[in-house]
Amino acid sequence: MTNAAGPAETVFAPASGHGRAGIAVVRISGSAAGTALARLTGRDVWPPRRALRATLADPATGDLIDRGLAIWFPGPASFTGEDIAELHVHGGPAVLNGVAEALSAMPGLRVAEPGEFSRRAFENGKLDLTEAEAIADLVAAETTAQRRQALNQLDGSLGRLYGDWSGRLTRSLAHLEADLDFADEDLPDDLAAAATAELEALAGEIARHLDDGRRGERLRDGITIAIIGPPNAGKSSLLNALAQRDVAIVSARAGTTRDVLEAHLDLGGYPAVVLDTAGLRETADDVEAEGVRRARHRADAADIKLLLAAHDAPAVQALLDLLGPGDLIVWNKTDRPGGDPPAAIGGGTPVAGSALTGDGLGALVDRLTGLAAARLAGGSGPALTRVRHRAALEEALAALRRASLAALPELRAEDMRLAIRAVGRITGRVDVEDLLDVIFRDFCIGK
Repeated sequence: MTNAAGPAETVFAPASGHGRAGIAVVRISGSAAGTALARLTGRDVWPPRRALRATLADPATGDLIDRGLAIWFPGPASFTGEDIAELHVHGGPAVLNGVAEALSAMPGLRVAEPGEFSRRAFENGKLDLTEAEAIADLVAAETTAQRRQALNQLDGSLGRLYGDWSGRLTRSLAHLEADLDFADEDLPDDLAAAATAELEALAGEIARHLDDGRRGERLRDGITIAIIGPPNAGKSSLLNALAQRDVAIVSARAGTTRDVLEAHLDLGGYPAVVLDTAGLRETADDVEAEGVRRARHRADAADIKLLLAAHDAPAVQALLDLLGPGDLIVWNKTDRPGGDPPAAIGGGTPVAGSALTGDGLGALVDRLTGLAAARLAGGSGPALTRVRHRAALEEALAALRRASLAALPELRAEDMRLAIRAVGRITGRVDVEDLLDVIFRDFCIGK
């Protein structure tokens, strides 16, 4: 078998989920993967990328471990770029422990660190950082929209966008550097002006990409919906009804909710985190007052607020003042005598229903789904998905804006370098040699 890997240690770990399962996959990556596969199976030659039946035995004792399948992926045509062996075995703990013990006893093998396979794929040029992050997002995806976003990013859409920006910045900087350093050569007269026009165009594109309402980040983490209202309006009952399980304790006694409780929902494929908060009122109880403070804090940061009211817990003006565009008023307890909803509350039409009987719950979920879709639905390009991406792009944009105003070309060039480094950090590909390549390729300086 070939050894496409370098001197890195050979690592192994289950590549499938924890717990009992019909099938589990154990991945071995590194220069000793072929040797490990041969020792476990007693077979020295494996055709690449073909699943073959294998009998696995502990080479130290000869004890049978399992009968399953094995696949050989010689590097660099593998996920990590190294030699990889995959063992498809039965998913019981005893089988996995037997495989792990046999591999651990082999020289040069160790258990992989969390994320180490993806890290090796990045280091060997098989993935950029945005694609590696997409793998983590895909594994964590709980809704259809999250899965789609992760797959788009894994397909390279985000990396290609940032790579295009980085390439255009590098080319513009190379032209500016050539104009500065090789003034005596026969170069075009408008290099500096063209570079300035390009960086202004890039600044506009990056600014529009940043101005997305944090759509991609919200889709990863879930849109937050805070249920607020006076005590005993039925906030905890509504949370339980939306979650379809008992998340919060429900009591007729006012002020029983002291902390913020959370439940995760799937709203038509869009993730949401619904918060049950303490009833908002003035209180002399120190613990309840802290709950009210936390409720206000979380409500202020929420994407959508649901103001819950009822005939025996009406919403006062101070609570109505907390609402903004896109927030909803819910009139609860329509199942009780006197529970008919008013035509309007604070100038808005409430969504009426009963958290106890479920009446009106479907209409509320439909309204929330529409609001979530409006905030999270895909735009015209790949979504910015992480805080670190946003921070790097904001840094790049600031550098480009400084470059546009720079009095000296040397200062403009330095800010363009900073912008290139900032964008390059997102994908993990920053190389000053690219600058030299562009200069000498485009202008053939010195022939």
